[in-house]
Amino acid sequence: MENFVVSARKYRPSNFKSVVGQSHITTTLKNAIKNNHLAQAFLFCGPRGVGKTTCARILAKTINCENLTADFEACNTCDSCKAFNNNASFNVHELDAASNNSVDDIRNLVEQVRYAPQQGQYKVYIIDEVHMLSNQAFNAFLKTLEEPPKYAIFILATTEKHKIIPTILSRCQIFDFNRIQIKDIADHLKYIAGEEKIESEEEALRLIATKADGALRDALSIFDLIVTYSAGNKLTYQETISNLHILDYDYYFKVVDALLEESISKVLMIFDEILKKGFDGHNFIVGLNEHLRDLMVCKDSETIELLEVSESAKERYLQQSQDASLSFLLTAMNICNQCDIHYKASKNQRLHVELALMKLAKVNQAISLAALAQEESKKKA
Repeated sequence: MENFVVSARKYRPSNFKSVVGQSHITTTLKNAIKNNHLAQAFLFCGPRGVGKTTCARILAKTINCENLTADFEACNTCDSCKAFNNNASFNVHELDAASNNSVDDIRNLVEQVRYAPQQGQYKVYIIDEVHMLSNQAFNAFLKTLEEPPKYAIFILATTEKHKIIPTILSRCQIFDFNRIQIKDIADHLKYIAGEEKIESEEEALRLIATKADGALRDALSIFDLIVTYSAGNKLTYQETISNLHILDYDYYFKVVDALLEESISKVLMIFDEILKKGFDGHNFIVGLNEHLRDLMVCKDSETIELLEVSESAKERYLQQSQDASLSFLLTAMNICNQCDIHYKASKNQRLHVELALMKLAKVNQAISLAALAQEESKKKA
């Protein structure tokens, strides 16, 4: 039986052009290689799963490549690239600072730096989770980081830049990685589904991308989970929401329709159905607020780009946004926000949400009465 390799490892980028959603980083690094403007210390910082360590490894491989391509990518065919791809390169040293954070660990690293590479031009030291180093370890590292031998390059990676002492920051060229956009993650998942011959629905891939919250590694882990759950070569939207226990946006469309009809009974029955399916009232009210926000951005042609849903879902949002006035949406979002803030302090949380829904059902009526009162006051004046 062949060993299963998770998608995050199987489809890990091997060159700069295959890195997803970080073109500002990859372009700068390629230009540095092209113009021979390589710094001796880099700090890669950003959220988890966005490609910090991957870019560090690609940079390490590329600068030691013997036959760079025309666009300054590693060739993957020379001895240096083959050794790197087989985890047998003596020019690349990785240190996990989470478990090697003492002064002695850094002293050992500094001792290694003294020896020049026997093959290749550079020795690259990748220190992951560098914020975990102790203050004493940071101080022991300072002199080497400031004046390393010309063949040594340090690449530090961290999710928490604010924990790194300023004296280290000032010695590094800092690269800030972005959260990866939902569209970029969904497109990458579509590519992987095609490679694996898995039939996938666009809505399902977009839902996984949304759930990953900007981390491609998380998206790939969820993708593997759903494919395993499906036990076949098809990845559907319904199976995805069932497995991830996500509230289908159909419910939010139904809730808003009931609110616009000013039907308290309908909206309470829909909420009861949602609770019976095992969903949390807090998650429901947060999701409803997000749905109202998406309807609001549909009201303006400039902000519609902020709507991160599939084309088929976009039509539904546009249609419902035409039925809801801007004043209704703003008032409704304010009520949902207050409900969210006070939810955990409430002794009867179900009633707390139901009360918010009852208020929402009468928002249009309250707006009409307020407008009428304003007209009356104008006439009297």
